[in-house]
Amino acid sequence: MKTFLLFVATALAEIVGCYLPYRWLREGASAWLLVPAALSLALFAWLLTLHPSAAGRTYAAYGGVYVCVAMLWLWAVEAIRPSPWDWAGMTLALAGMALIAFQPR
Repeated sequence: MKTFLLFVATALAEIVGCYLPYRWLREGASAWLLVPAALSLALFAWLLTLHPSAAGRTYAAYGGVYVCVAMLWLWAVEAIRPSPWDWAGMTLALAGMALIAFQPR
């Protein structure tokens, strides 16, 4: 559970770090959003170093969690409810993450 929550925190840091510049560029929001965006991306990079596996395995497993967190962000922040196809994709992404991250060592 600790590893999974670390993946979620890592994904949130990356999403915030990318979403804020998106708002600045696409929606005309304040350029000051780039400051917390940069801090969030720095946090994202640091959080990646806390994962217990080799970098390649961590990135691969992280990708599955990122897909799910991004879809939940879509729902929570952008008010777009995931479709049944989105839920199926999230389930498959998490299954792939679990196979990679929690394999016997």
